[in-house]
Amino acid sequence: MPTVELRFSPLPEHVRTARLVAAAVARRAGVDEAVLDEVRLAVGEACSRAVGLHQSAGLTAPVRVALTEEEKQFSIEVGDEAHHAVSAAAASAGGSGAGSGSGAPADEPEAEGEDEMGLAVISGLVDDVEVTADETGGRIRMSWPVPPPTLP
Repeated sequence: MPTVELRFSPLPEHVRTARLVAAAVARRAGVDEAVLDEVRLAVGEACSRAVGLHQSAGLTAPVRVALTEEEKQFSIEVGDEAHHAVSAAAASAGGSGAGSGSGAPADEPEAEGEDEMGLAVISGLVDDVEVTADETGGRIRMSWPVPPPTLP
């Protein structure tokens, strides 16, 4: 069950709020201070991607962000409701990884390139990332380890 769940209108100005909330919850969950910038950047990329997909598809449905604190890891899932064209290569890879579905129409190569670039940035920032997409929407799930608490 998510520790914190956000839903926001697909507008770029709301991405900053999602980044700030993600960093605050990650800090409270015990994510190492040195990793917080990566959390902020990765969440910003994932949310910006979702906002862009919603806007290009004319969707007003909210972007979803679930932040979950578990015993040994902290995870964030960013979901969109844009129709995704899942490629055959992504389907054969089990639906995970940075190339799981562009979400951009085939006649918009620039949008597809931006989408792939955003996924590449996220993959560079987060060691444990899973990208899934289907006809109902897409999800980017990222997680970071939480070190055990230190005893005084």
